[in-house]
Amino acid sequence: MPDIVANFNSTTDNQTVVTDQPRQANSQLSNDAAGLLNVLLQEGVINPQQAEEVRIKSLSSNTSADVILLDSHLANEEKISEAKAKLLGVPFISLTSTSFSPQAISFLSRAVVEKFHLIPFLYEDKTKTLSVAMANPIDLDAVSFIRQKTGLNIKTFASVPSEVDDAIEEQYRQQLVGEVGEAIKESEQYSNKKTVDSSQIAQIIKEAPIAKIVSTILEYAVTSRASDVHIEPLEDRLRVRYRIDGILYDKLSLPKNVQESLISRIKILSEMKIDEHRTPQDGRFNFKTGSQEVDLRISTVPTVWGEKIVMRLLRKSGGIPTLPELGLTGSSLRNLESAMMKPHGIVLVCGPTGSGKTTTLYSVLARLNSTRVNIMSLEDPVEYQIPGVNQVQINPAAGLTFSSGLRSFLRQDPNIILVGEIRDQETTDLAMQAALTGHLVFSTLHTSNAAGALPRLTDLGAETFLLGSTINAIIGQRIVRKICNICKMQYTPPVQLVEEMKSVLGNLYPQKTGEVMLSKGKGCTQCGMSGYLGRIGIYEVLIATDAIIRLVMQKAVTSEVERQAIKDGMITMKQDGYLKVLAGLTTIEEVLRVAQE
Repeated sequence: MPDIVANFNSTTDNQTVVTDQPRQANSQLSNDAAGLLNVLLQEGVINPQQAEEVRIKSLSSNTSADVILLDSHLANEEKISEAKAKLLGVPFISLTSTSFSPQAISFLSRAVVEKFHLIPFLYEDKTKTLSVAMANPIDLDAVSFIRQKTGLNIKTFASVPSEVDDAIEEQYRQQLVGEVGEAIKESEQYSNKKTVDSSQIAQIIKEAPIAKIVSTILEYAVTSRASDVHIEPLEDRLRVRYRIDGILYDKLSLPKNVQESLISRIKILSEMKIDEHRTPQDGRFNFKTGSQEVDLRISTVPTVWGEKIVMRLLRKSGGIPTLPELGLTGSSLRNLESAMMKPHGIVLVCGPTGSGKTTTLYSVLARLNSTRVNIMSLEDPVEYQIPGVNQVQINPAAGLTFSSGLRSFLRQDPNIILVGEIRDQETTDLAMQAALTGHLVFSTLHTSNAAGALPRLTDLGAETFLLGSTINAIIGQRIVRKICNICKMQYTPPVQLVEEMKSVLGNLYPQKTGEVMLSKGKGCTQCGMSGYLGRIGIYEVLIATDAIIRLVMQKAVTSEVERQAIKDGMITMKQDGYLKVLAGLTTIEEVLRVAQE
C-alpha cells in the first residue's frame, strides 16, 4: 500500500528532473500495471499468459493496462474498477443496484459532482456521514472540498466511471430524488417537535410535505412504466423499489423519521385502519397524473422494522394488447386461434406468477367478445374491466370461491367461461364438466411449461380418458424484456453462442449467409440506462394429440410428453425466445434468465 501511495504522489512532485520523466513514467506504468494485473489474476478474471501480454503491450506502447484490458475485451469496466479498489484498499460499490438518498443528493450541486466526477448516495444523520461514490477515490482535493462545503464526515467508495456519469445524469435529471428531498426538508419541522397531539396526526399526514412525497413516488412509478412499488422499512431507513419490466430497481432511500407518516398517508388513501399495525391489510385507490390514470391495489404486511407496503399499478388507459402484440407468431398463433375458435373445450395458460398469464387470457377474451356470446369470468382479483364481459371477483369470506362460483356460472347460460386458476380437484372436475357440456373454458395452471399441465391435471383428479376430448390447447409462457429501440446496437456474438442457438433451434434456424449479428441496448435516458424498454412474451402452444393423450394415460413423465409435443411440431419457449433474439427483439441473456431449464 505505501508503494501505491508513493507512485501516485510522485506524479505531483514538482522537483522531478525533466530528463528522468520518461523513465519514471515507465516505472509508474509498470508498477500500476503489475498491481492491477496481479489482482485480476487472483480473481481469475485473466490467466498468466494474458497478464504477461498486457504487461508487455503496456510497456511498449506507453498505454495503461486498464485501457488495453478493455480494448482486448479481457475484462469489463466493472471488474477493472473492482480490482483498482482492492489494490487501493477502498470499498467498491456498484451504482446500478444502489438506492439514492434525496438528502444525500441535496448536499452537492450538479456542477460540483460533475467537476469532481463523484456522486453522493447515502446520508447517515446519527454520525453526520455522507457516503460518496467516486471514479477516482484517491482524489484527496475532491474529498477535502466536499468535506469543507458540507461540514460532514465523508466516506469514499470506488465505482465504475461510466456508472458515476450515468448516475449523475439520472439522479440530477429526474424529479423523483430532487422533489422528495425538498419535501423531506419541509417535513423535518414536524419531526423536530417533541410532542404531537393525537388530534393533529391526521392533519400532519394530509400536510403538503408527506402528500407530496407520496404523489412524487407514484408519479415516477407511472412515468417509468412500473408495475409495482415496494416501500420497505429497514433498520435505519425506508427503501423504495420499483418493478420495471419485471425487474426490481432500488431507486430511493428515505430517512426513518418519515416512515410512519408516509405509511399512514397511503393507508388513509386506501381506506385502511391506520391504527392497525399487527395484521396484513388490503385496499385500493385511483391516482391520476396528466392524462394517465391508474388503479392502485395496496397490500400491507407487518415486518420487523415496520409495515411494508406494495402498490400494484393497474393502468386504465392503453387498452388490451392483441395476441400478435403480446409476441404470439407463426404456428403458435395459428394453433391458439384454432383452439379458441372451437365451440367447447378447455384452453389452459401455464407459467409461474408474473409471467403474464392473465394478460394473455384477457387478450383472448377481447378477441372473442361480441354481442352474440355470453362471457363470464371468475377472477382473483379483477385486474382489468372488459366492457361486455360479466366479471366476478371471488370472495372466500362470503363463500364465493372458484369452485362455488363456477357451479353458479353453469346456471347463467354462458358460452365462454374464464376461471382465474385451477387449484383443486373440485374446480378441475367442474371445468371438465363445463367443457364436456358444450362450454369453452379458459383458465390458468401453475406449472413450469405446457407439457407439465397434463400430468398436473391428473394429479388434481382429472380422469385421463376425458383429457383427450376436453383439452383444446395448453399455452406455456414467460415474459422477457425488449431491447430499447432508441439505443439498440448490433454486435457479433461468440461462435459458441451461435452454435448453441443452432443446436436448440435445429431446422428452425434461419438459413442465411453472412455473419450472424445480434442486438443489445447500449443504455440511454429513455430506458433508464438498462438497455431495455417494454416487454414481450415467449410462448409454446401444445395441442393434445392422440399420441400425447396415450402418454398421459400411461402416466408418462413431463419430459416424455414434451418430447412427443416437439415431434408433433410444438415450438418450445426457449426456441421461440431464440427466434426473437435473432429477430432483434430481445437478448440471449433475457431468454436464458426466464427459460433456462
